[in-house]
Amino acid sequence: MRTFAIAALVVGALTLSACSKNRLDNEYGAGALGGDFVAGSPSDPKSPAYFQQTIGDRVLFAVDQSSLSAEGIELLTKQAAWLMENTAYTAVIEGHADEQGTREYNLALGARRASAVQNFLIERGVAPNRLQTVSYGKERPLEICSEESCYAKNRRAVTVLAAGGLVS
Repeated sequence: MRTFAIAALVVGALTLSACSKNRLDNEYGAGALGGDFVAGSPSDPKSPAYFQQTIGDRVLFAVDQSSLSAEGIELLTKQAAWLMENTAYTAVIEGHADEQGTREYNLALGARRASAVQNFLIERGVAPNRLQTVSYGKERPLEICSEESCYAKNRRAVTVLAAGGLVS
């Protein structure tokens, strides 16, 4: 008998919770409780994980170039839209270069790449005080090898999100 009473309580609680969700959905629209995703997960369109995995956080560059490719422009257009919609986030744009060339040259090239991304985002309406740039040159490679496939991955600018106040 005791097992039956516990089972009845569990079924009753589940029924009430379902009614509560349906009432909220009817009153405020479907998904009023946050939709079919876990907050902060890659399926949450307002999360940094979504930005990184669905929008994309990095733009690749050609050898010795800091100009944006068509693919880079497409990705940055999506980044700008996301940043305009999610104003609680600021971003640091990291400029990187491959291992070829001197440290000084690659730091300058990384800075130009980060600036190109920053300028594009600002042109699309992102407030300048929400964006910072930093250049790592060739100091933080994703891949280490003496092949073009590795070099290509290292020639990049990465938009790193941070929650909080405006960049000073």
